[in-house]
Amino acid sequence: MEQNFVISIGRQFGSGGREIGKELARLMGIAYYDRELIQEAAKESGIDPQFFEQADETAPTNLRHALLGWSAFNSAGGLCNENMFKLQADVIRHIAETRSCVIVGRCADYILREHPRCFTVFIHADMRDRIARIRQHEPQLSEKEAADKAVKTDKKRAGYYNFYSDKEWGVTTTYDLSVNSSVLGSLETAALIRTWVEKRLATLPR
Repeated sequence: MEQNFVISIGRQFGSGGREIGKELARLMGIAYYDRELIQEAAKESGIDPQFFEQADETAPTNLRHALLGWSAFNSAGGLCNENMFKLQADVIRHIAETRSCVIVGRCADYILREHPRCFTVFIHADMRDRIARIRQHEPQLSEKEAADKAVKTDKKRAGYYNFYSDKEWGVTTTYDLSVNSSVLGSLETAALIRTWVEKRLATLPR
């Protein structure tokens, strides 16, 4: 019986990471998780999904927040980002144990760092392509506004990843594979990653 494998995708905002992840999951016939993890974590914990939405890929904002314990609520009855992270991490580990899948973002590569079949990928792209992709979804934004949003969102993702992991977001040595989606486009990038994963799987014991 073949063992489960996971493809964890980190991505710059506007690089097409979500589209690539979905296409990769389709090509390989496996599950896809992105924001679905929020719903899974909420269901498992019994906590309103809106709390996970508010903490999604967001690092704690101050030292006091960072030093709070691992209970779901702090002494004032509020939810802590770190505790939301732990709940979502538990869901990610459970999913990885039960099925092969693609997981986009949410520090999945770090959470699954001891998983023997977790392949880590980072998707980046040229800024002009990122701006164009962002404006496809938000046509009301000017080019400058789209660029500013890309930079701001990347900064937020980097802060989240760097806070919870012992690695650095977006640095090539953090990942098994780093790909510029501007070179081939989303669909061909997904096909490239599939070929690479299949080659990696072929070298591992079944």
